[in-house]
Amino acid sequence: MTSTLLESQPQPQSQRQSPAPEGASQELADAFRAAMSALAAPVTIVTCYDDRGRPRGLTASAVSSLSLTPPLFLVCLDRNSRTHETLTGAEDFAVHLLGPGEEHLVKRFMRPAEHRFDGVPLAADSHLAPVIRDASLTLRCVRHDVLEGGDHTILVGRVTGVGGEPTHSGGLLWHRRGFAHARRP
Repeated sequence: MTSTLLESQPQPQSQRQSPAPEGASQELADAFRAAMSALAAPVTIVTCYDDRGRPRGLTASAVSSLSLTPPLFLVCLDRNSRTHETLTGAEDFAVHLLGPGEEHLVKRFMRPAEHRFDGVPLAADSHLAPVIRDASLTLRCVRHDVLEGGDHTILVGRVTGVGGEPTHSGGLLWHRRGFAHARRP
């Protein structure tokens, strides 16, 4: 029987071998990617303004609450994203926690970076960070910290406000490379 699960067990320094050959490294990366597709993750859109005042944003599913006191939220950003530098450099940003029926917003943000906000209405109070008017739940954040995380950057925001109704929002998930819904009545 063959297993696709690859293990990487820590070994004492004296027993460690040279790094795995490139093929094994790619095999582990593929197995890890497949394993992570089984982990349902919230679908969000993270937005900010660039240095010229234009709205910028991207979708993110590697997100999590971090602390209640102070209220902190983290977003993991792919370093290869065209929006990476803008988001990590912004003082203010917004995280839109999407719910079932908001898949159309995600599809808009699959466009090239300069066209993601075409036709997307913003809330009237979008002066610090662009807030998508049609998103059901939004966290307004101020940059708290930026940390290294492998091929990603971990953007930590201090939550300064919550817009929307949490009891009736959220629940759009990315699971097994597609949308799924998690909603309680």
